[in-house]
Amino acid sequence: MPKLKIKNLENKEVGEIDLSEAVFGAEVKYHLLHEIVRMQRNRKRSGTACTKERNAVAGGGAKPYRQKGTGRARQGTIRAPNHVGGGTVFGPGPRSYDFSPPKKVRKGALTSALSLFVKEERLVVLEDFELPEIKTRRLSEILGTLGTNKALIVDLDENYTLRMSAGNLADHRFLPPAGLNVYDILKHDQLVITRRAVMDVQARLERPVRSRRVDS
Repeated sequence: MPKLKIKNLENKEVGEIDLSEAVFGAEVKYHLLHEIVRMQRNRKRSGTACTKERNAVAGGGAKPYRQKGTGRARQGTIRAPNHVGGGTVFGPGPRSYDFSPPKKVRKGALTSALSLFVKEERLVVLEDFELPEIKTRRLSEILGTLGTNKALIVDLDENYTLRMSAGNLADHRFLPPAGLNVYDILKHDQLVITRRAVMDVQARLERPVRSRRVDS
C-alpha cells in the first residue's frame, strides 16, 4: 500500500496518508494511457475537413468539345478530376473521430496515470488548500513554495477561492475530483491534491464497474 507524506502550504510535513493500492499502486499500463489520450484528443477534433467531388463543382455542364475529329481524348466535362479545377477523387468529408473505449479501460487508464505519478514521486498531497481570498499571485507563490512548475491542482469544487485563483494561471490548472482525467494528468509535471480530494477519488475508482445488461 503506497504511503505518502502530507504537506501544508508551507511545504512542511504534517502527517502521512495510506493510499489505496488499487488506485495509486496499480500496475502502470502504458497502452491504456495511449488509448485514452488518443480518445480525448480525437474528441477535440472538429472533423469538418471537406473537399468537393465532381458532382459538387460548379460549371462544366456542356461538353468542352465534340466527341470525334479533334485528335484529342474524349471529354464529357471540364470538372472531371483530371482537369485543373475539377472535382477531387476520394477526398475527405465531414466525419466524427470519436470512439468510446469500455468503462474498465477508462478506469484502468486513470488508475495507471495516478500510479505512475506516485511511482515517479510527482504526486503532492496537501492537508488542505484554503485561501483567504481570491488572489492569483498568492496561489502562484504557494505553488512555487511547493516546488511545482506545471501542476494540476485537484480539490473539491466547493473550494471557490482556489478555483477562481487558478483561473488565470498559464501553467497550472484546477480540476474537481469528478473532472480528473488521464490527458490533463499526463499533460502536467506534478499533481497537487488535497486529502479530501484523495478520499473522493479513491471512493469513485474503488467502485466496481457495472457491466451493461443484455436482455436475452
